[in-house]
Amino acid sequence: MGVHYAGRNARGMRSGNHPNRRLANFRMSFLTRFTRGGEDRSCMTLTSPRYGLLAAVLPAAVLPAAVWLAAVSLGFASQAAAQSADPAPAEPPSAQSEAPAAAEDPAPATMFPHPDGTWYYVAGQANIIFQSHGPFHSPYEGPNSLLARGEYKTSLVGTLFMGAELVRNPARHLEAIYDEESAAGRGLSEALGLAGFTNLDVVRNPNLGPVPYLARVELHQTIGLSGKMVEAERGPFSLATETPEQRLELRVGKLGLPDFFDLNSIGTDSHLQFLNWTTDNNGAWDYAADTRGYTYGAIAEYDDKDWSARYGLALMPTVANGIDLDWDLRRASGQNMEVEWRHGLLGGLVSPGRKGVVRALSYVNHAHMGLYRDAIKAYLAGADPTPTITLHEKFGAVKYGFGLNAEQELTESLRIFGRFGWNEGQHESFAYTEVDQTIELGGDLAGKRWGRAGDKVGLAFLSNAIKRDHQEYLKLGGLGFLLGDGRLNYAREDILEGYYNLHAWRGVFYALDAQYINHPGYNQDRGPVLVESVRMHVDF
Repeated sequence: MGVHYAGRNARGMRSGNHPNRRLANFRMSFLTRFTRGGEDRSCMTLTSPRYGLLAAVLPAAVLPAAVWLAAVSLGFASQAAAQSADPAPAEPPSAQSEAPAAAEDPAPATMFPHPDGTWYYVAGQANIIFQSHGPFHSPYEGPNSLLARGEYKTSLVGTLFMGAELVRNPARHLEAIYDEESAAGRGLSEALGLAGFTNLDVVRNPNLGPVPYLARVELHQTIGLSGKMVEAERGPFSLATETPEQRLELRVGKLGLPDFFDLNSIGTDSHLQFLNWTTDNNGAWDYAADTRGYTYGAIAEYDDKDWSARYGLALMPTVANGIDLDWDLRRASGQNMEVEWRHGLLGGLVSPGRKGVVRALSYVNHAHMGLYRDAIKAYLAGADPTPTITLHEKFGAVKYGFGLNAEQELTESLRIFGRFGWNEGQHESFAYTEVDQTIELGGDLAGKRWGRAGDKVGLAFLSNAIKRDHQEYLKLGGLGFLLGDGRLNYAREDILEGYYNLHAWRGVFYALDAQYINHPGYNQDRGPVLVESVRMHVDF
């Protein structure tokens, strides 16, 4: 992830992930990558003819309708028992409480209460995801292909969140954060073969095993710059219940960058929202992280009434998708900058009370990376038997990119969001996934209108791409840390994802998710493939 989460997280977990300081939803998304090794990758190739235009378009049209019908059916079936609306589930807010809210959400739904008045914080979460796909069209496969035969896999992520307020004065608040985590199970095809992989909770090195590990340990200092206080939502990354409106926040330690950057209250949380790596995080953001989605670093953030700005400096892995970090900041580092503006984005088209947020992100990575063009030249000159970018890595390499992230509340229950990401694409994908450009549009609808205020239905479409040198490298048989079919007939990787999240009781949630993926791994010779998922999430 990771623990995208991200999850991120980082994603925390993968983006993980995430709330920012005000995460009410204890998500960690694993934003890690699986190694190239793994279980037996033998498969049966389908002999049926290629899918035509109808086969490619029909599932994309059916999926949104199926998700919507499931939402309505579940709502009517439970309407009689839901005369008093369920409390809405907690979701990772954006950097400020002014971010769009799908409904009037009461306190977070958890198994056990978490009093605001204590100097300590203890909470936990467990996320179980079962995924499967059937056989799909595939005239050939390579070492890093999504398996064309049908398969299924299960992942399990458990996290213990702990924190202590060392100084409780809001004007100079100081707290310590400590999180333990365990990630078990595997991803489909060992998380290979897709740039937009289908499960943000997957740790992409299955050899690491389920042994608990230190996810986060950090100090969080708030320095007040104004006397005006505003309410703050207590969560695993920020324990204060009120904070100065104008303030400087400093963090240092082990953390996940998607916990604080590229947040989106509609598409960030793989535990209660979408599951795909590139739906919950900007796929073109190759953020600094080890294979589990975490790194050591420092973040400085300035917050004002309507805007925020944040900067993060973090350690890069020693190798692509590596578990070890390079501690020499003179030769390897990841720098991340983001500006956030909290204001309605549609002007008079919506009610003035409907909130909106837009975030502009940029990053620069320095690491021991290679150029796709150097690997291609060496192969064509006969120096390398296959294009191998790891043979051409150099210190001093620089990879950079930027992203845009926006969300807007349309009604009390309906919200929309979008992302755009771009990176230079000449240097190898190194830390997150193999995406050089991405565009995404989606939204969610709370279940209040059908008597299920704690439920939510979401739908998103995204399209990922890679640059010409990256395409040529894969076409000639090169392997990335995720992709490599042995050859490539290039096309954009298009993904349509929909989910229905059901609030069952207190902190227990169940979800159905479907992802229709056209041109998996950017290869129009393979696919399309439909991935179905069932998720159970518990907040303790």
